[in-house]
Amino acid sequence: MDLNELLKNGAETIKGNSDEATSNLDIEDITKALSDFFSSENGGFNLDSIVSKIQDTNFGEIISSWIGDGENKPISADAIGELFNTEKISEFAKSLGISEESAKQALSEVVPNFVDKITSDGENFLNDLLKDFGGIDGALNKLGNMFK
Repeated sequence: MDLNELLKNGAETIKGNSDEATSNLDIEDITKALSDFFSSENGGFNLDSIVSKIQDTNFGEIISSWIGDGENKPISADAIGELFNTEKISEFAKSLGISEESAKQALSEVVPNFVDKITSDGENFLNDLLKDFGGIDGALNKLGNMFK
């Protein structure tokens, strides 16, 4: 699946959810907000906050289900608030003119599928790290050493 298609699918999920605050939003606006939310400063996609929390006992099993094969475990809106930078969530909410609570709820519906799809590509950095460095522990140790 192409990245723009993935973002558009996420936007459709948000627009079609049960939150009245998101049902009247424009698909293109949501797509852009999602792209901005997941983007890093260098233009790539930033999964750092997810990767850094993968060993956290609260998130490890959930995030691993998104990266691995099989069913994606759900994540609560409150957990999205812990998983991502509050500034990013606030920017996402502001760009769409919705509350931060609505933004967290919308992201909780999109993030599992997004991470699942983006990490399913064999060329993906996370899959490569997991394979090359002995699983999640080895990959995180390697990432930690890179930023010391």
